[in-house]
Amino acid sequence: MTPDPDDDARFMALALALSREGLGQTWPNPSVGAVVVRQSATGPVIVGQGVTQAGGRPHGEAMALAEAGDAAAAATLYVALEPCSYSSIRGGTPCVERSLKAGITRVVSAIEDQNPRIAGLGHALLRSAGIRVDVGLMATEAARLHRGHFRRVREGLPSVTFKVARTADGYAGGPGRERVAISCAEAGLWVHRQRSEYDAIMAGIETVLADDPQLNVRLPGLEWRSPVRVVLDTRLRMPATIVLAKTARDIPTWVIAADDAPTTHEAALVAAGVEVMRVGRGSDGHLDLRAALTLLATRGITRVFSEGGPTVGEQLALQGLADEVIVSTSPVVLGQEGITAVRPALGALLAEGRRFALARQEMIGHDSFAFYERID
Repeated sequence: MTPDPDDDARFMALALALSREGLGQTWPNPSVGAVVVRQSATGPVIVGQGVTQAGGRPHGEAMALAEAGDAAAAATLYVALEPCSYSSIRGGTPCVERSLKAGITRVVSAIEDQNPRIAGLGHALLRSAGIRVDVGLMATEAARLHRGHFRRVREGLPSVTFKVARTADGYAGGPGRERVAISCAEAGLWVHRQRSEYDAIMAGIETVLADDPQLNVRLPGLEWRSPVRVVLDTRLRMPATIVLAKTARDIPTWVIAADDAPTTHEAALVAAGVEVMRVGRGSDGHLDLRAALTLLATRGITRVFSEGGPTVGEQLALQGLADEVIVSTSPVVLGQEGITAVRPALGALLAEGRRFALARQEMIGHDSFAFYERID
């Protein structure tokens, strides 16, 4: 039977939606959605669906095939990323082998995996076994979803999204780092939803000391999805008396300091449950941001949501470490000099259009959001 393009699009859209639901929960593995569809006398029927489980195992294909059971025979598998073709050190049957044993006769894969250990091998093995494999449906969306996984296996870095909110006159805070209510309620809820889809939330020490933030997910029913909290603290100034330290046993909290930072606060932080890690300094005397992100990647982190303040965000972009920059603009007017939200170098970088492109704009509540994506 000739595949129906509309059906293919519909089922792949579901696989990608399942992938998005797992974001932030599956690191160090990618979140992969899969759908098993069998033809019936009345048309295609979904007989199994799944997504990679917390911690990265089982994979989405395994979940979908298990749900389908015997109904997977002669069915089509829609998957948001090329099926794995090898057993990791954690064991488990590769998804290619599972598909063959289940009797799948066609695989529709959104995109080839950039992991060098797979990189087309899964697709090739399926084809060599006589299974029809179609690759590339909704590849652009799939690449965006798997951006963190791809960058980690390709460059040893997580993907980074920098988000900053500003007033109508361009400020992220008042004079002397005075905290200002900028975002509307709807935009605040959106930020919490974003946090739930990342492996880690990252902030600079100046933001942490000024705001004493929680950096967690505070959406009813989704509190458990709060990601790892990462503080960039060159001189290790974070005291054990702030909220992040007091709640470190509830939500993993990592502080990255310079390797020559004083140890004054370290013992108290560790006693509170904070993990302190160290990297070298960059040429500017601050933390080597690339080294810090490389460290996070070695710990399995694939996606970082940076709310670290304008200075950190600008440096992430200038050093080629940010994959996405999100600027929200509120109708609120500060009316006096404050902390500039989009610093001059970052503003110029976004405006010139060579390293970042404006992907889209939208309104969330009363706030205007601009989404810039790195041009690869």
